[in-house]
Amino acid sequence: MTAPVLDHQGTRGRVAELHALHEQARRGPGPRETAAQRAKGKLTARERIALLLDPDSFNEVEPLRRHRASGFDLEAKRPYTDGVITGWGTVHGRTVFVYAHDFRIFGGALGEAHAAKIHKIMDMAISAGAPLVSLNDGAGARIQEGVCALAGYGGIFRRNTRASGVIPQISVILGPCAGGAAYSPALTDFVFMVRETSQMFITGPDVVQAVTREKISQNGLGGADVHSEVSGVSHFAYDDEESCLDDVRYLLSMLPQNNRENPPSTDCHDPADRRGDVLLDLVPADGSQIYDMRRVIEEIVDDGDLLEIHERWATNIIVGLARLDGEVVGVIANQPASLAGVLDIEASEKGARFVQMCDAFNIPLITLLDVPGFLPGVGQEHGGIIRHGAKLLYAYCNATVPRVSVVLRKAYGGAYIVMESQSIGADLTYAWPTNEIAVMGAEGAANVIFRRRIAEADDPDAMRARMVKEYTAELMHPYYAAERGLVDDVIDPARTRQVLVRALAMLRSKHADLPSRKHGNPPQ
Repeated sequence: MTAPVLDHQGTRGRVAELHALHEQARRGPGPRETAAQRAKGKLTARERIALLLDPDSFNEVEPLRRHRASGFDLEAKRPYTDGVITGWGTVHGRTVFVYAHDFRIFGGALGEAHAAKIHKIMDMAISAGAPLVSLNDGAGARIQEGVCALAGYGGIFRRNTRASGVIPQISVILGPCAGGAAYSPALTDFVFMVRETSQMFITGPDVVQAVTREKISQNGLGGADVHSEVSGVSHFAYDDEESCLDDVRYLLSMLPQNNRENPPSTDCHDPADRRGDVLLDLVPADGSQIYDMRRVIEEIVDDGDLLEIHERWATNIIVGLARLDGEVVGVIANQPASLAGVLDIEASEKGARFVQMCDAFNIPLITLLDVPGFLPGVGQEHGGIIRHGAKLLYAYCNATVPRVSVVLRKAYGGAYIVMESQSIGADLTYAWPTNEIAVMGAEGAANVIFRRRIAEADDPDAMRARMVKEYTAELMHPYYAAERGLVDDVIDPARTRQVLVRALAMLRSKHADLPSRKHGNPPQ
């Protein structure tokens, strides 16, 4: 594409030419490329931006940018935008910055000019203190531009890291995201994917097969279901782009603009003092019986509305965003319906990452405990459960936002300490009258403490049952922890919502003094 030739018809002629250039940039490469994009079941970059942002709110930055590279016939193809659309608009009336790869141009591949546009919009987002959403649909580095393209990725990664914990960063994977391109989403706060059309991997199926002789498809290697269920790379997975981008908007409505603001509050029509009598029957008193913790959460939060994060990965723990009396809260809870709610490597990582995100963006934490302990096993120990469990412990201990915990039933051993016990800094801790807070379950404790007495008894089974009953009565009754000040009160389960609303209202002005340090050194 050659440079435009300016006419000499005065200002009106030049303005008309300007509009023509902008229209050319807006249309993109042509109908054939657009048809190819649609044939893959994908929207165009501008259609995606229109779905993400409020109507008529998008302000484009550098639409007329073109690359300056030469060689490999690049000088003959210099389209406007250089394959990435950047700018800002609003979501629910609040400013959001966005960049979107245009796969129709160079396959969305990143070159020097392309990267410079992304760097600029990232810098603007950080300076303005507003969220950044990336709509990823690119083929990686532009090979024809060599190391300059790789350096462009380095600049993105550095800015992702600078922005971490300062502004919300959301990556939406809407096509291939391979090689170095996969690292930027991994550095952001949330990753969204769409089934069948989006993939993320460091090395593609062909390389995998050549090196390891494993044959696998792109979706089997790095599709939305793989990353939302197996690897944990993706927080959300959807069947189509429209529902995906709709939930991006919903997530943004729950987040503050930056780390200096609180999340937006809303008017609440769900009474703050609403009783939850259904909770009396929902959670069995017998700790061996399972139930769905989601139903407990839905009964407590405003209108039963929970935006669950990582819903299909590490399902033995639940994390998500909800509102209590119109105020955003982060909920973290054991899930007895999956692995009995134990903590394992993946659950610890999932919980730690969520606690850190909430703390970074001033979101109070509500923790609901029903945890029998850490998952035992050689695989867990060799996989580093000590190191990974310490991540969750570190995240809680380091958090300065308001923190309130409720023990529903079991809270045993180290898992009890890690899951927001009073001893690691919870501001307020409550328990239901069905709570069992102890070093371990009564039967296991009796087998250890009274091992000799049981072995020497004429009827070992009867003696064991007697010792279990004695241990339970002495050390595991519902008020043992309350009598020692380890929980602030034992509450009626039906009043849980009211108690939490009042606790968070009191803690809203909480201020924590931190020691002077560059940063901590969390377990990895």
